[in-house]
Order: sequence, then C-alpha cells, then structure tokens
Amino acid sequence: MSTLLQTIYALCALSLGLYTAGQALLLWRFWRTRRAKVAAPPLVEWPHVTVQLPLYNEAAVAGRLIDAVAAMDYPRDKLLIQVLDDSTDLTVQLVARKLAALNARGFHVQHNRRANRDGFKAGALAEGLRRSTSRYVAIFDADFLPPSDFLRRALPHLLADPTIGIVQSRWGHLNAEDNSLTRAQRLSIDTHFVVEQAARNRSGWLIPFNGTGGVWRRSCIEAAGGWSADTLTEDLDLSYRAQLTGWRSRFLPDVEVPGEIPPQLAAYKQQQARWATGNTQCLRKLARPIISSNLRAAQKIMAIQHLCQYLPQPLMLLMLLLTPPLLIADGLAGLSLAPLGIIGLAPPLMYVAGQMQLHHSRGARSALTAFPALLFIGTGMSLSNSLAVASALLGMKTPFRRTPKFEGNWKRSRYALSADSTLWLELALMVYALWAATLAWDLQREFFVYLLIYALSLAAVVAWSLRESWSLRTGRSDLASHKAAKTSEIF
Repeated sequence: MSTLLQTIYALCALSLGLYTAGQALLLWRFWRTRRAKVAAPPLVEWPHVTVQLPLYNEAAVAGRLIDAVAAMDYPRDKLLIQVLDDSTDLTVQLVARKLAALNARGFHVQHNRRANRDGFKAGALAEGLRRSTSRYVAIFDADFLPPSDFLRRALPHLLADPTIGIVQSRWGHLNAEDNSLTRAQRLSIDTHFVVEQAARNRSGWLIPFNGTGGVWRRSCIEAAGGWSADTLTEDLDLSYRAQLTGWRSRFLPDVEVPGEIPPQLAAYKQQQARWATGNTQCLRKLARPIISSNLRAAQKIMAIQHLCQYLPQPLMLLMLLLTPPLLIADGLAGLSLAPLGIIGLAPPLMYVAGQMQLHHSRGARSALTAFPALLFIGTGMSLSNSLAVASALLGMKTPFRRTPKFEGNWKRSRYALSADSTLWLELALMVYALWAATLAWDLQREFFVYLLIYALSLAAVVAWSLRESWSLRTGRSDLASHKAAKTSEIF
C-alpha cells in the first residue's frame, strides 16, 4: 500500500513539474520578445460593427457600460449596440430606458430578450449574431468599460489581415485598490495578459479569447462552428476551435479595457470555480482535436499545457492528503521536493516580469506587495477549484453561475453572495494540514514549510469567508433599518 501511495505522490510531483516547466518556457519566451510591438495599421474604412453586451441581472453596472459604448468614437450609422438581456430583475427596465434615449439620439440599438436562458451567455451571443448582419462583432461583459477609441485601434488589425479572426485586448482594472483581494487578483490578471498572452501570441501558439474586450470576424465564428454551450467557458472553446481551423488571433497588449475585479471572496471563488470547470471541460473536448491537428509540436504542447492550467490544484491537494500517511510509514524518506521548488520559482518571476513591463520600478514594487495575499488566497481556494475540476473530468453537468458585479459597497448589494458549503470542508482540510505540519516537524522537517503554508492558506480563506458572512449580514441589516426609517418618515 505504501508503494502505491509513493507512486501516486511521485506522479503528482512529476506532473506539477511538467506544468511548471511550461510556465518557465512562457517566461523565457516573454523575456525574449518583451520589446516586440504590434504595429497598428491605419483605419482605411469604416465597416459596420455590432457591439454585443450580454447581461444577466446587472443593474449595478449596465447603465455605465451602455454609456461607454455610446461614447465610442465611431460613426453612428456604422454601429449597432445590441444588448443581449437575459435579466429577470430591474435591469430590464433600466436597459430599456437607456436604449430608448440612445435611439432618440440616432443610435441603432437592439434590446434582445429571450424566453429562456438556453445556452446562457453562449446562447445569448448566438441569438444576437442571428439578429445582426455585421461582418465584425465586438463583445463587452457588463463589468467592463471600453475606451472611446477601442474600435479605431482594434478593427484595423482585422481589416489589414484576412487571416486574423480574433482581436483580444488587455484587461485593466476599475477597482484594483478596493482591498487585499482585488490587489491580489490584479497581480494574477496582469501576469496572464502581459506575460502569458503576449508570449503565446508572439510565439505563434494558440491563445484564448477572454470573453470580453475583443472583436471577432463573423466569418471566423461561423467557420469554427459558432458559439457552443457545452462548456462553461464558451470563449476559450470557440477561440481554440477557430485557431484549429486555421484562423489567427491577435493580442493587443497596448489596448487596455478596464473591468471590475470581484471585491468579495465568495464571488471570486464562484468565478474561479466556473473557470476551472469550463477550462477542464475544454480540455476534455479539445485535447484530441489538438493532438490530431496539423499544428506544430510546440503549438500542441503549449495548447494542452494551457488547458491543464487548473489541474495543478487537485494535484497539490492530493499530495497534501497523501503526505501524513506517507510520513507515518516513512514513505517520503529520501524524497525531496527541492527540484520542484526550484522550477516553482517561474510563476513568481512571471509576476515580477509582468509588473516591470507595466510600471516603473516603484509601481512594480508596490503591486508586488500583493503576492503573499495571492499565494494564500490561491492556495486556500484549491479545494473548491479541485471539486470544480473533478466535476468536469467526471462529465457532470454544472450550471452557469455569473460573477456578481457591484460598482460600490458589495456588503449592501442584492447581488452579494453568501459563503458556500465548501467553507466547512476547507475548515476540516485546514485542521488536517496543521496535523500534517506537526507530523512533518517531528518526522521530516523539509516538508514542514510546504504543509504550514497550506494550513495558513486554508485558515486565511476560512477566516475571510466568515468575516464576509458577518459583514454581509450586518450590511444588509443596516440597509433594512435604513429603508424602514425612510418608510416611517414618508408616513
């Protein structure tokens, strides 16, 4: 039995090493190409463009998004603002008023409502495409604010090169300084776009469409088979299918579209679980087509590596669960995680490289102070993400759960989420990790720090979740009291 556990442990460590080697390769490619610039061709024509805005119960942010799109520097007769509104709350009335006002000002608008939410966001995008004749389609999620010159800067790349089917911008941040959680997310998001997306695109490897802040060529969507709802990451799915059929994607690191970062841990956990599920569903769906395609070997390897980006968390969780029995059985004697620790320096160095690319040295140092929070939060959420990965690997159907947006104090928002049931599992796992750390201190101290970090990370997530639940309860109680006082004043 001990031999079997040792074998599983070693395979987990080897798999983690291979994935991290891919991250190290991305870092190297970024460093080699860090001075490369994407030349912007001149805008020689004004094609008709549909701007799709998929919404579901987004009363807090829908108005500002529509205003931002209306402020775009683009001819009104060439622009269709298409709101794909699946909402079931007052968002519907808010959007209707906004669009009526724009229509009176000469804008072409559509308020698309469906009888049901079949296909969720993918279904809404597909339905919107059927109601449009534009050759180019821009997409913005509810929590993003496109700059006025976005179309002027993005469209020329599609017009100048008929092989490019997708243009993706870099995400910026509207509320990065809200709290430690948003600062940690900023560091992670910046690294994905500044380092990973740039390195993949410049190397000719496949890159994902990130769901918002981009423009599609209609013929590319249609050639790839259209939007599909059989994964929770319809953006990743379609963009990979498009590139497998020969279309190219262009990433524009200098075009920034700021968005709202979830300021609530429960909302962030839900977002990450959805992404983990969808990413793993895409791995199941696309791994075979990628391997059997005509892509170069490096393209295939790095595409699979990207689709495996959430697998390290269940691997690390499994290693944590195996550590105590192996320590007791002396099954880890002679086994060192030092090589994994050395190659594991690649991700932290990617954070450094990304911030140095974006900021001057002082700004980079300031942003990098969020790294400990990112480490603890990311590690502490490994259980919920591992459960999401497992459900996808088992082919279980998972509903699409939107990430709530707040534009202000989330504690008083109707969209704020309560802590989910994984809280108690995380608490139990925290106790287990503490026990494992005490065992390591007595039996094999080289594992102590790794296990202690895990225990502290889980403790941080549990404590954060409990604090949020209390703040949410207090905030809603204060809001109810305020409304009651206002009502009594009226009467």
